Amino acid sequence: MSWLRALKSTARAGLSVERKRLEPLVAARAALGLALVVGAALALFGPGVAASSAFGAFQAAIATFQRSWRPRPTLALASGASLAVSTFLGYVTGAGAHPALFLALLVLWTFLSGLAWAVDPTVGIIASSNVAIMLVTVTLPTSVAGAAGHAAMIAVGGLVQAALVVLLPVRRWGAQRDALADALAAEADYARRLRRDPTASFDPVPLMTARSAAAVTPRQARRRPAELHGARGLAERIRPVLASLADPAVGASPEGPERDRVRELLAAAGAVLDAAAHAIRHGEPVDLPPAALAALRTPDTGAILSGPPHRAAVRLAALLDEVVETAEPRPETAAEARSRPSLLRLVPVALARTRAELRHDSPVLRHAVRVSTVTAAGYVLGSALPLGHGYWAPMASVMVMRPDFSQTYARSVARFGGTLVGVALATGIVQGAHPGMYFSAALSVLCAFGMYLLMRTGYAVSQVCVAAYVVFLLGMGGSEWTQTVFERVVLTLLGGLLAMLAYAVYPAWETPRLRGRLADWLVADGRYAAAVVAHYANPAGTACPDVRAALLDTREARIAWQEAVARATHEPVRHRGLSRGAADDAGHALAQLGRVAMLMEAHLPERGAPPVPAAATLAEALRRATERGAKAVRERRVPDWDDLRTTLATWEPPRDPLLRKSAPLLLEALDALSRALSDDHPAQRKH
Repeated sequence: MSWLRALKSTARAGLSVERKRLEPLVAARAALGLALVVGAALALFGPGVAASSAFGAFQAAIATFQRSWRPRPTLALASGASLAVSTFLGYVTGAGAHPALFLALLVLWTFLSGLAWAVDPTVGIIASSNVAIMLVTVTLPTSVAGAAGHAAMIAVGGLVQAALVVLLPVRRWGAQRDALADALAAEADYARRLRRDPTASFDPVPLMTARSAAAVTPRQARRRPAELHGARGLAERIRPVLASLADPAVGASPEGPERDRVRELLAAAGAVLDAAAHAIRHGEPVDLPPAALAALRTPDTGAILSGPPHRAAVRLAALLDEVVETAEPRPETAAEARSRPSLLRLVPVALARTRAELRHDSPVLRHAVRVSTVTAAGYVLGSALPLGHGYWAPMASVMVMRPDFSQTYARSVARFGGTLVGVALATGIVQGAHPGMYFSAALSVLCAFGMYLLMRTGYAVSQVCVAAYVVFLLGMGGSEWTQTVFERVVLTLLGGLLAMLAYAVYPAWETPRLRGRLADWLVADGRYAAAVVAHYANPAGTACPDVRAALLDTREARIAWQEAVARATHEPVRHRGLSRGAADDAGHALAQLGRVAMLMEAHLPERGAPPVPAAATLAEALRRATERGAKAVRERRVPDWDDLRTTLATWEPPRDPLLRKSAPLLLEALDALSRALSDDHPAQRKH
């Protein structure tokens, strides 16, 4: 993609408005916390302290809106406390009295905020916001003792927001409910699509999201609603059963009475899963459609289906019964919950992840270097220009910069566009109404409410409200609108341009790393398929946990590949060994490889079943072949599967019909991968 097309694409993405479900009660609660803090600070301390405390409450509320499975009060407290520390250190170094010392602190703090993306996107966003707000709050005149007071009020702002989350709960466990309901709804949609396309693909992202949401701290485990436990694991077990029931290669015949009954069962499964998803999302009893229950429990299924399709139908009915039972309230012990470490126990994990990114080819390290350099340059240029309020340039840079190209450029365009509109609207109101201190505070709270309400609909929309919020907030102290309009627009544009230029000069493109991502997925798929096949050789062994772990690994590798392809699509660089068409075909081939393994997993033999010794040979050959193939992919060669082909040629076919049918399908998927890479390989195209 050329630079012009990339800029057009990212600009459209940044200015787009998405249709998202609004949460007015949550936004009103956040605005209430801000109003309480601003009102109390104005009455007790004056506009200077009110402005700093308002930023603390404002930022703490934003933290509670981030996509995180941590308790919302914890996020608010952590945000307020970290912002208080950042601001106090900024005051102590003295942005005005000791600019060189403050610049050194700014570079260090920004570099650490860039590395924070290695821990978690939520941590990275909070850390970046802390740096941006620190640039504003340290300009408020005060002494060291006053700085401590300002920092304390910022922390109080976070405390107030955390207290309101506890005292005024809105949809407790709502995010976890939505994650689990989305997973069940995705399974329901998958069942309906299998009626039309028996080999339809399934995106594992909802299941991975639900798995992440299911992990809780010990305190959360004692309070979690019972219906949020267990259904996720059942949904993951249902998926391979649905696929094996529908696939004509291992299931029912493509047409005839068997296929008609399979379609009926799939429709019933979709209806039951939808009902369970609705019940979990809203905390209501499960209302099952009678027609779906009749289809699942009819005795005619045993007369129509036989072999693997019949086993899949029986297993599907049993799993759906468990889903319905799990969605109803029942007792639960804390020991049954997946454990999530507390914030203190997360510190060693965060340090380990950060150390792992300290390498020259790490996108996170490159982001940290970029954002710290740009912030320092923006601060120096903003201070040197005769515009005043030079902090707007570095603040804009640190707020828009992200580890990847598309988000950085999209947010730069969106921030500038939103700033223009927001400042224009706020300026018109200030010039026309001349609001006083308390009226300006009320208008700032109203703008904050708009930002909280519209935050998820698009970055440009939220920036309109943020720009107006800052104009009104600074107006509490009597600042004229002329001090915040022209300068802020120009300096915001400067900050955005610096951010975009930095990525062009010191990029971290995803395109050249696509082959590595593809190789990682190939290895994960190969280990998953090998673990499943090995279980046929040793049903009484300990292979089941290996299958589960391998499945999770291949899902993570697949999602990493999909995200990398999505980022590479918008990058203004030529492909380096893997074109877009080859990437699509290769991804489809590996999805098919994982799907065949999933079909075999749906019919894993019980522990008492007789072993299939030939399966051990196939499993080992499959593992070795995919590891060698991954090495070839990384080295930009076309992998060959001659050893695996030889193994299958000399392989004594087992009695198990599913294993006998599935083994050639695994090789077909790998051959499809080689064809995809061969079509993109210059040496192969010559032949």
